[in-house]
Amino acid sequence: MAELALDGSNPDVGLLYLVNGVARHCPGWFRQVVTFGAEYGVLAVLAALLAWCWWRVARRQGAGAPAAVAGVAWAVLSAGLAVLLSVPVRSLVARRAPVVDHDQLTVLVPGRTGFSFVSGHATLAMAVAVGLFMVHRRTGLAAIALAALDGLGYVFMGTHYPTDVIGGFALGTATSLLLAPLAMLALAPLAAAVGRGRAAVLVRAPGRPRTAGVRGEPYPEPTAADKDLAA
Repeated sequence: MAELALDGSNPDVGLLYLVNGVARHCPGWFRQVVTFGAEYGVLAVLAALLAWCWWRVARRQGAGAPAAVAGVAWAVLSAGLAVLLSVPVRSLVARRAPVVDHDQLTVLVPGRTGFSFVSGHATLAMAVAVGLFMVHRRTGLAAIALAALDGLGYVFMGTHYPTDVIGGFALGTATSLLLAPLAMLALAPLAAAVGRGRAAVLVRAPGRPRTAGVRGEPYPEPTAADKDLAA
């Protein structure tokens, strides 16, 4: 089976065997690290990036803070929506998991025999990453890199075909990117309203005096480079 997969007749299966074949020669501790990272570690780091990005944009002074916080909220909501959309996609495509048809795989997480297209983890991770990129470029790029590693990890574990992961990336990106304008029509005014109420600290940091310089000069307004906001 592996020889047939690698002869070019099915590049998707061939790439699966190529990446998963590395697991066969890796020590047990490395397999455990990859499995834990793909299952839980990447999601934990993405949650930390979301919290950091929210804290960063909420500290900004001026009218742009509520809209930026709304963008962080959309990164979370788009991930949930993308995962919900992946459920009917799985049922429609009805692609069996690799372990069902390829018994020569080194499967690190047994029991995953349901439909595999699209990958739910890849969908969620990329939706969050693209949402963050629209708010803060450097944070978003770090999240995109994490999502890519997460997808590679699931191929390494023998849980998903490469195209399962690519499909998840596409669904997560499309959900976060294409629905963002409509979502922001609702989220931006909501964040602005929160910023005017008792929970304003969630949207913007307490204002600092504009004449806090050594000689009383006002603080300069932050530039686009300082904010590092995606256009």
